[in-house]
Amino acid sequence: MEDETQDTANPPSELELVTVFASDAITAEMEAMEIQAILEANGIPVVNVAASVIPSLPVELRVAKEHAEQALAWIAEAQAAGPAAAEQAELEGEQQA
Repeated sequence: MEDETQDTANPPSELELVTVFASDAITAEMEAMEIQAILEANGIPVVNVAASVIPSLPVELRVAKEHAEQALAWIAEAQAAGPAAAEQAELEGEQQA
């Protein structure tokens, strides 16, 4: 009988997470929440890596490796367009769902 256990030390590449946002600025947590909302509204699951009990520590958002390129493009577009455009994109994503 063959051993059907998976190698947990080397997960498949589709399970790899890539950091798409990292900041330790005072506004990092708020900015991360906005970016997370945009990505999730557009179908990209996000892992928020933050120490909520110690807000002065860095905040990171990670996505599956397969979604990283699109996530980075949406983040760059949102940052270039500003906060008002980020809210509009979030609303449009919610309406599509």
